[in-house]
Amino acid sequence: MSLSLIGTVTAIPLNVLHLKRNVNPALVPPFGWQSGIDPDGTGNCAGAVNGTNGQPIQIPCQCPPNSTFFLASLNKNVAAGFVVNNPTVKLTFPTDNSTASQNARLNAAAVTLQNLEGPGVGCPIAATTFFAQQKAIDAETPSSVLPQETSTVPSTPTAVLNPVPTNVNANNGTSGAGQPTDAQITALAPPLGWPSGINPDGTGNCDGAVNDTSGKPILIPCQCPPDQTNYISNLTANIRAGYAVLNPTVHLTFPTDNSTASQSARLTAASITLQNLNGPGKGCPIVATTFAAQQQAVNAETSG
Repeated sequence: MSLSLIGTVTAIPLNVLHLKRNVNPALVPPFGWQSGIDPDGTGNCAGAVNGTNGQPIQIPCQCPPNSTFFLASLNKNVAAGFVVNNPTVKLTFPTDNSTASQNARLNAAAVTLQNLEGPGVGCPIAATTFFAQQKAIDAETPSSVLPQETSTVPSTPTAVLNPVPTNVNANNGTSGAGQPTDAQITALAPPLGWPSGINPDGTGNCDGAVNDTSGKPILIPCQCPPDQTNYISNLTANIRAGYAVLNPTVHLTFPTDNSTASQSARLTAASITLQNLNGPGKGCPIVATTFAAQQQAVNAETSG
């Protein structure tokens, strides 16, 4: 959401202008957790979410951040309409109580948390109860619209797969002004890096691409990640729209150059697509892919 000021801004005191841009703290999703729980002596502490082994997922002991610091970062991001430390990630912060607006506020809080210090450098969602809050919001929506969560993976909102809606125009292989072609999207889409159906446990869960702190694969729904055709068709539809078609408050971009910022933007677009395949926060978890490792490699290019 972009802000435009009509009239003479010089007549408005700067502090008043700043206050107008600030979000209502009462609408900011609470972390639901505090930092420094059960430190292990190596910088890790217990997170707000348990892994598949029943033990808390480990998070940096400084996470979640100080609420004052977080709110200041959120205010900057909302005022800008994007994550200041990762400008390719767009956000909005509507103030009504609709399901879509609650999801938008959770998304704004989540992307602020994950990019506090730079692109992809922040605190993990497992440092909060955002995942549980997402499920509670989704539960307000009739189950006939949003299927119930099937995954046991707690790191990010997850769900079942869904094809691209038939009313979405993928431009029949063409692209609008400034948009990538279908061929470019296919060539530049971050690879999922993991097949579905690995080591099924008989309850619908299979091994994911990422290990937990015990060294064992995090479990994911056996249908995750989606097949390549489904992935690319959903990604293409979202790129054409400029947002997640099934979660329109979440915006994305897909630049085609090879800069680190553009590589991160493409990974963000792929992650958003994956996590919203069947509605707001309803898709496959990131641990069903090697996206996190790919992001680390991109970040290493910047730090190097």
